Amino acid sequence: MAAHALVIGCLAALVLLSALWVVTLRNLFRAALSLGLVLLGVAGLFLVLEAEFLAFVQILVYVGAILTLIVFAIMLTAKLQGSVTAPANRQVFPAAAIAFALFIVLVSSTSALVPATPLSGDAIRLDVLGQELVKTLVLPFEVVSLVFVAAVIGAITLAVPRHAKSTKRS
Repeated sequence: MAAHALVIGCLAALVLLSALWVVTLRNLFRAALSLGLVLLGVAGLFLVLEAEFLAFVQILVYVGAILTLIVFAIMLTAKLQGSVTAPANRQVFPAAAIAFALFIVLVSSTSALVPATPLSGDAIRLDVLGQELVKTLVLPFEVVSLVFVAAVIGAITLAVPRHAKSTKRS
């Protein structure tokens, strides 16, 4: 049990440290890689808590798809990064105070929750869950894929230099 708590503590420390890097690093690409560490740490927590399906979905969807999309968007818009100004220090401290207050509210509201009892033998199997997701949630999956395509098109549009747009019209 002590080793279990130690692994959870190490993964939680990894998630918190990586999340701190996400919001403090000035290099956007490194911040995105730190976000990848956060997502992998959360997947590790799911594994330790014996939620293998959630860990797999976390890695497949968030690390594999969302983070890849974010990294591509950063790489496509790298030329625009010079025009973006970093927030002043007077904006960082109130934002940190608000984030800390929200964290306290989250911890206080979830501390009274009781862990769920283990499921009985009649739990839903993963193949049945997968079939139901495909049968009933096809439309939301397609909408999300359209949002991803729109984000990539927007990143490409932003990445194309303005003079290249004007020369093609002439």
